[in-house]
Amino acid sequence: MSILESMLTGVKTAAVIGHIHPDGDCVGSCLAVYNYLENIHPEIEVVVYLEEIPSKFNYLKNFEKICHDFTQNRQFDLCICLDSSDKLRFGEAVNYLDNAKTSICIDHHVTNLEFAQENVVEPQASSTCEVLYGLLKEEGITKEVAECIYTGIVHDTGVFKYDCTSARTMEIAGKMMAKGIDFPNIIDNSFYRKTFVQNQVLGKALMGSTTILDGTCIYSVISKKDMDFYGITSADTDGIVDQLRITEGVECAIFIYETETDVYKVSLRSTKGLDVSRIAVHFGGGGHIKAAGCTISGNIQDVISNLSDQLVKQMN
Repeated sequence: MSILESMLTGVKTAAVIGHIHPDGDCVGSCLAVYNYLENIHPEIEVVVYLEEIPSKFNYLKNFEKICHDFTQNRQFDLCICLDSSDKLRFGEAVNYLDNAKTSICIDHHVTNLEFAQENVVEPQASSTCEVLYGLLKEEGITKEVAECIYTGIVHDTGVFKYDCTSARTMEIAGKMMAKGIDFPNIIDNSFYRKTFVQNQVLGKALMGSTTILDGTCIYSVISKKDMDFYGITSADTDGIVDQLRITEGVECAIFIYETETDVYKVSLRSTKGLDVSRIAVHFGGGGHIKAAGCTISGNIQDVISNLSDQLVKQMN
């Protein structure tokens, strides 16, 4: 019996929470848990609390049941925390963790602080969905659960191209495919397809990019003014940093966008041995060795200067 199954014993209510600005792995793991419990443990009342999610994930079963209202004052028997290394990453949903009778964290971030009562953290795993798969009963993994798990793996591996992809990752993905999921559609519609405006913003970011540190680092900045002009949210910036990352000669790519005046969200990607999670942690963020993020306040010149200083330290 997995630790998740043992913690479900006697539970009547469960909250499922994920990080702010939910991505494919976060949404996939949260709905995988919901659909799994609906199938295997129908006696448990489950509520998924997440911020607003891009409609591209609406093919996942029970997408419409996700609760975006964090004002509900409830105490749950169990809080299942997914894809977050730090309590602060849950935003307002952290209240359900703090008030729960017990909790479990399932994650794959190397910077995880193990904040729950029980923590299943596997930094070598490609995604939280990969970790989650190992905790579920095989008979509970329906086609709908498989769609969720496959989605999470696809998004956190960049469609199996990042080096976090292992033989086990591919084995699990194959098992999900064997459930009859429409995997080409999942990849095209949730990972690759972009709106016209998203392509415009991507083009602006690429055209406005700059290389530093003798061409080993590239960065691009989108201001709050531009975000408002295009009418985009953080979800519309998905994939920009990965496009910057594949620039020839680049060891580190940085994408920065302004969330409010002089407050910047920073995404970092590395191509070689550079550990960008150390840079992110320095600024109060976290993530993986080759993919991390943080939020930095100040004018943009200082933000770039401070990031450059930390990059030089890590490169040395």
